[in-house]
Amino acid sequence: MDKQKIKLFLADDHTLFRQGLRRIFELEDDMEIVGECSDGETAVSLVLEVAPQVVLMDINMPKRTGVEATRLIKEANSDARILILSIHDDEAYIFETIRAGANGYLLKDVESDVLVDAVRQVAGGSSFIHPQVTTKLLNEFKRLSNQVYEGDPEPQEQELSSEWQDILTQREMEILKLMAEGKSNRTIGETLFISEKTVKNHVSSILGKLSVDDRTQAVITAAKRCWVRL
Repeated sequence: MDKQKIKLFLADDHTLFRQGLRRIFELEDDMEIVGECSDGETAVSLVLEVAPQVVLMDINMPKRTGVEATRLIKEANSDARILILSIHDDEAYIFETIRAGANGYLLKDVESDVLVDAVRQVAGGSSFIHPQVTTKLLNEFKRLSNQVYEGDPEPQEQELSSEWQDILTQREMEILKLMAEGKSNRTIGETLFISEKTVKNHVSSILGKLSVDDRTQAVITAAKRCWVRL
């Protein structure tokens, strides 16, 4: 029996970019394009009609923005999981899309293999944040979490805990710290002089030990436990 394919919908107002996405996913045996459009308003109606598993949504589109379209799709109780594609690495954009219900955020200069992997992860129920913007997202999370009333003293920096030693190996902790800095698997590998595949294996182990679905959740968990500083 053939494995069920991941149904994809493409929403982007740049025709050439959309065609490029189509060519990338047509090469994948486990994916199929079930629809596409060039504006946010049409995206909402078609996504609700064709019921894709994953929507690749441009953040800047005519009629409705990707953020508005995402919010409306989620409010309609659609099961579609939405992966935002954007040229913006500003944390305000990232937080806005997450608040709207997006399941991931990628920059448009992402490598094709990372994009395909992100779609598979999002389709499988996980979230995916582009490594380049992870640090900004986590810093914004920290800022919002540590807001103080005007006139209050700045909160003192907490000492790091060594509790991680009961859960993670020394190598996993080294990798987790680099993840907290927003480093990609490739950069982590180059920094630690190990292969990218080895890094991926360590990251998977970290996620499992922390009972989280993605890198961002792992770093947030580590920050809350005072294992790393953001």
